Amino acid sequence: MVWCVGLGNPGSEYSGSRHNLGFEVVDRIARQIGVEFRSGKGEYRIARGSFKNRDIGLLKPLTYMNNSGEAVLDIQERYGVPLDELLILCDDFQLPLGRIRLRPGGGDGGHNGLSSVIYHLKSNSFPRLRCGIASPAMPADKALMAAFVLSPFTPEERPVVDEMIRRASEAALVFAVDGLETAMNRFNTTPTSSS
Repeated sequence: MVWCVGLGNPGSEYSGSRHNLGFEVVDRIARQIGVEFRSGKGEYRIARGSFKNRDIGLLKPLTYMNNSGEAVLDIQERYGVPLDELLILCDDFQLPLGRIRLRPGGGDGGHNGLSSVIYHLKSNSFPRLRCGIASPAMPADKALMAAFVLSPFTPEERPVVDEMIRRASEAALVFAVDGLETAMNRFNTTPTSSS
């Protein structure tokens, strides 16, 4: 069973924020495969279903972003998930708004959620799908970055974000069914304009 883990913060005050893109992507996957999230045995919400005969688990840690790895480790140990079948979905302020990028591993890129997952799994060799949030609204001063990632998208940004979420959820399902290499080849390109 492949697991798709969306990173974010629980609570209505964080809903729709840039940092909660991971939650939004797994919510969309859940709707696509017709499952609903329920409380798990730990501090997380969980959903399980299938797509094209492939079993898929969805996870939303409720430990807040900086401790996301606790829930990921719990699921990884509880279900014996190989690291290459554990896809982490998160925002990325180093990618332009609207871009998604799949990678088989790597560092945390300054993302506290990824840092926590790497720390708890004692490995950075797990696939991740990063969704770009860099925009003209992003502060030049890194000290202001926390407030930026916790802020909501602007109405002007939202159509781009919704299309990115659609592509990210499709990429996650391709990963689940056809593997990382196929998903990377299809989705690690600049989206073409529909105009």
